Amino acid sequence: MTKSYAPRMHSAEHILNQAMVRKFDCGRCFSAHVNKKKSKCDYHFDRALTDDEANEVEAEVNRVISANLAVTEEIVSLEEAARNFNLTRLPEGVETVRIVRIGDYDFCPCVGEHVDNTTEIGEFRMISHDFNDRVVRIRYKLGDLE
Repeated sequence: MTKSYAPRMHSAEHILNQAMVRKFDCGRCFSAHVNKKKSKCDYHFDRALTDDEANEVEAEVNRVISANLAVTEEIVSLEEAARNFNLTRLPEGVETVRIVRIGDYDFCPCVGEHVDNTTEIGEFRMISHDFNDRVVRIRYKLGDLE
């Protein structure tokens, strides 16, 4: 079965992750399901998000999307990547790591497909957020591009 890629959603996930890290210092999501129609991200958390906090995160993601940031990639050595990132999920035998950058806002190791510019993502809409067993789950959709 061929894997289905959703570059707009995947790029939005990176921005959402960085917005959560900056606002709550919670780390990037530990589990994500990225789909073309809707996606979800799970974060280790000690409480539920308030609706106001969810609205602030949504606004921050949309601010970054509208900032017209280039989405680029670079290949770095395993040693260089290990100085900056948690590489525990990397398979054995890897010698280089692909780093995806969203302007100066976010950068992390990634193998997924992405847009070339944040303006290609469209409007980010958090459709729900909940809290269970010390996990905040955020579900989101993207608006259609004109």
